[in-house]
Amino acid sequence: MNFNLPPQPASTRDAVYMQLKEQILKLELPPGTPLSENETSLLFKVSRTPVRESFLRLAGEGLVQVLPQRGTFVSLIDTVLVEEARFMREQLEKAVILLACSHFPEQSMQALLENLRQQQACVRDKDDKSMFELDEAFHRILFDGCSKSNTWSIMQQMNAHLNRSRMLRLVDDHNWEPLYEQHRQMAEAIKKQDSQTAQQLMTEHLSLNIADQALLKEKYPDYYK
Repeated sequence: MNFNLPPQPASTRDAVYMQLKEQILKLELPPGTPLSENETSLLFKVSRTPVRESFLRLAGEGLVQVLPQRGTFVSLIDTVLVEEARFMREQLEKAVILLACSHFPEQSMQALLENLRQQQACVRDKDDKSMFELDEAFHRILFDGCSKSNTWSIMQQMNAHLNRSRMLRLVDDHNWEPLYEQHRQMAEAIKKQDSQTAQQLMTEHLSLNIADQALLKEKYPDYYK
């Protein structure tokens, strides 16, 4: 596992926080993993203060849990929070793809098509981490292209548990062709300004998480609350 901090961070605290968060979201630090201030400070080659502050910040986001007399752990995935985030995301994403069907800049469309080309490579190479990042990027391009970047940022604040569940789905099942195909069809519907098809595709796309949750919870019971 790579614990090197990114170059020229805004602050040591922010760098530690961002890397810990990335490792939690990408399941490099799986749910239930114990966290030690001392061990983490040694791995990052920093003092314990930025590590402690990062743990507190992550706890505030629900990614870390501090249990009295037991220690600090990566929090388990909360299915209630997963569903709430999915519900919010579905409403906002359906609204955004409707906007995209009425007006979507050519530059944004080209970004979508390039994203799809990269997704094809990930499907072929079974690169789960890159596939997750490209999945996120595909949806972010929709928000950016519709001038809703702030909405995307606010939505991300509720996505921590949902994103870990989505990452687990990618790691567990490498049949990503249906995921890619839904993205491709959404891009095609936007090009044709077919709002009805686009919204239907988005609903089906985000509803996959509902069925996935029961299967993942049964297969990875130690990861879920």
